[in-house]
Amino acid sequence: MSATARKQAPNAEDIRARKGGEPLVSLTAYTTPMAQFMDAHCDFVLVGDSVGMVLHGLKSTLSVTMEMMILHGQAVARGLSSAMMVIDMPFASYEEGPQQAFRNAARLMAETGAGAVKLEGGVEMAETIRFLVKRGIPVMAHIGLTPQSINTLGGYKVQGRDAQADSVLADAKAVTDAGAFSVVLEKVPQTLADQITAEIAIPTIGIGASADCDGQILVVDDMLGFFTAFKPKFVKRYADLGEQAESAIAEYAADVRARSFPAAEHVFADTTPAKGNKK
Repeated sequence: MSATARKQAPNAEDIRARKGGEPLVSLTAYTTPMAQFMDAHCDFVLVGDSVGMVLHGLKSTLSVTMEMMILHGQAVARGLSSAMMVIDMPFASYEEGPQQAFRNAARLMAETGAGAVKLEGGVEMAETIRFLVKRGIPVMAHIGLTPQSINTLGGYKVQGRDAQADSVLADAKAVTDAGAFSVVLEKVPQTLADQITAEIAIPTIGIGASADCDGQILVVDDMLGFFTAFKPKFVKRYADLGEQAESAIAEYAADVRARSFPAAEHVFADTTPAKGNKK
């Protein structure tokens, strides 16, 4: 997309207004080049705390820090002009209470230029969401499987089956009433995701939920095949770039060892080339 054809990036109210309309498209991003690739195609881009596992080799998102989120948020911001940027609040940056959450959310937005923050939790986070929204910080909620709570949830399990359904539905209604402009539903059964989408007034963003959510999000390294430590059931691989990268690296290594790279076209002559000769 040319610079003259670029649309203005949406804000939180624009995203909220898309409820029931054309599905919202989102991916995670952690670097400038990846943000540039998705800018023209996504409505919003999430700087996810999944960066800890995807780029830093951490076993979970629990060790991700504010400094890491700010660093990657600043990188992603440099690659966006058409998509809104949302940034995750990392573990232990908001759970203590509304005041702690405000200080850290304000810092994230001020230092990265993000248009909103995302935090995990439902009923128990409603007071914090309300506090932030009243002070000018748009909040995207995240319920169902909340990766920052895997130690209390017993792992990366589907949330909302059977007797749990009422609890997840209550979470959805609580974050809506508190002022969140949208809510991510992660690993929620399809029927429950459809019910939540029908019953709340803000867009639902599915990840392992339902095609009838108001939008979808995936971790970009999952859908491109870069991150291969495990593959969640809800991920569709649109490419296998990890395999291609490994194959290219192996070919490069073989060329170097065979002294076939660099070839003549990759090195510089001893004499100054004639004018117009770029070799």
